Amino acid sequence: MLIAAEPQDPHPATAAADGDGAPGQEARAAARVAELDRRLGDPTDEANELSYARLIAADEAGELATAGERALDELRLGADFVPGAEGGRLERLDTLVRVMRQVFRRDVALGLGYGVTSFMAGVNVWTSGDAAQRARLARILTGGGKVSVAYHELAHGNDFVRNEFEARPAPGGGFLLNGAKQVINNADRADAWVLFSRTSPAPGSRSHSVLFVEREGLDRDTWRVLPRYDAVGVRGCHLSGLRFDDTPVPSSTLVGASGTGVETALRAFQITRAALPGMAVGTADTALRTVVGFALGRRLYRKSVLDIPHARATLSGAFTDLLTCDSLSLAATRAVHLLPEQTSVLAAATKYLVPKLLTDALHELSIVLGARFYVRDGEHGIFQKHIRDLPVLSLGHAGSAACQATIIPQLSRLARRSWFSDEPAPAALFRPRAGLPDLPFDRLTLASGRDGLSATLVAAVDTPPGATPEEQAVQELARQLVDELRQVQEASRSLAPQDRTALAGPAAFALADRYAVLLAAAAAIGVRQQAAQDGGDAFLADPAWLAAALHRLARRLGRRPAALPASVDARVHEEVLRRFHARTSYDLYDTPLTG
Repeated sequence: MLIAAEPQDPHPATAAADGDGAPGQEARAAARVAELDRRLGDPTDEANELSYARLIAADEAGELATAGERALDELRLGADFVPGAEGGRLERLDTLVRVMRQVFRRDVALGLGYGVTSFMAGVNVWTSGDAAQRARLARILTGGGKVSVAYHELAHGNDFVRNEFEARPAPGGGFLLNGAKQVINNADRADAWVLFSRTSPAPGSRSHSVLFVEREGLDRDTWRVLPRYDAVGVRGCHLSGLRFDDTPVPSSTLVGASGTGVETALRAFQITRAALPGMAVGTADTALRTVVGFALGRRLYRKSVLDIPHARATLSGAFTDLLTCDSLSLAATRAVHLLPEQTSVLAAATKYLVPKLLTDALHELSIVLGARFYVRDGEHGIFQKHIRDLPVLSLGHAGSAACQATIIPQLSRLARRSWFSDEPAPAALFRPRAGLPDLPFDRLTLASGRDGLSATLVAAVDTPPGATPEEQAVQELARQLVDELRQVQEASRSLAPQDRTALAGPAAFALADRYAVLLAAAAAIGVRQQAAQDGGDAFLADPAWLAAALHRLARRLGRRPAALPASVDARVHEEVLRRFHARTSYDLYDTPLTG
């Protein structure tokens, strides 16, 4: 039945997570989510200034919705990216994800263009900045300003340790900035930039540093904003670049010690990679909701599209994938608080897999829409916009290949030291509404030798199966997935030295993909286990959705599991319709929505 007696928790952070702060944290989180949803309004109401129709019109014009930015200004969204210790609202990463889903379910470009870029820049300063830098950044964000981050240069892609943008020591102190950074979101309107810069001509990771450069006070004659790029997705985002020519900046712009830029960036990535995919679940939520509405209203052969078995299965499958993605996202965001020493691999796996699963789900849903998939306006136009915008989340410094390149060097170590020997992850990792300790920016590590999440999968097969067909199906699927983990372990142990680096061959990248899928399975198992123990959500406690999730993941791994009991599809389909008519979210929270 996959409901084991709760073990003694070896993770001391869990005690803080389940303390007296949990009810207060959850109440604040729920209130903030409801506040955003209420202010942004019903996106299906054409009278709403933030309706889908108006958001699509802004996208067609290549601009962010003015009304959307005004609403987020009024909501002081920038404060949600600032830790409480610095005067903001950021106390839990999973709460930030829930808040941003309200924006992403309406417009990915608005979510990225208004605030997520500031969040991605800010975590570098929260992680390694001094008190003065943190205070200056907090003033900018809580005051409604924006900050951009610039890691890349087009000539070097994700290999940013080869970047040529320089911050040379200036004769009188400080630095002189030289070079260009391309494809920066909000470069033209940011109040400050976090710049990944070469501070030494020597090769290697110690040659780069992070600088926090504020626009105010810069010598205007020595720098400029480069022309804006046209984009296929997130067309409203201001994507341009910066060019500096001996621009002087003070020594106080240096974040952390000189030469520690790679460490700062990699720690920051763990936070952003954990958080951003979960925000995108809101985008897929809208896509699924749009197609369910179409399927209910469109009639073929004297029946609704929803009566067609393939269409019905597609909708149920997409909903199942959303729950799987949210389970992995939940584990990743809560691991930053609870298991910071394990977050490096888990965050990278989440950022790699979740956008892929969501994008695949949208493409499957597009088949149900048929010809209406191509329509860019009207009641189904938001689907077309979302399917263009969502893939952008798989690009950039945290793109798919970069995430796999983070995982690959750690596979052999995990295979030797962790898999089949670690303790399962703490129960609090899988409880969406349980309390959490503060974000431990100083405890994030660059590499991990432990993996409690996969241990949750291994432990599941040791529990006697329940009596129902659904529970027995879950047990058999878990057994197959554990067998898959053993195969991944054997293959990881035998990796050649060259295949333990970012320059590994295709087989190593395939191993990273299989491992990420197994982590998603483990997260879903953990969520269902805790829901069954807590008794707060009858659907999440039901083994039906977990059986469906594990079945889809097993098939993704190339397995051919036995057909599921008919009751599984019936239960999942019933929940798809219930949430559509009740206007609640298609994620783990089942949140009431305005539309």
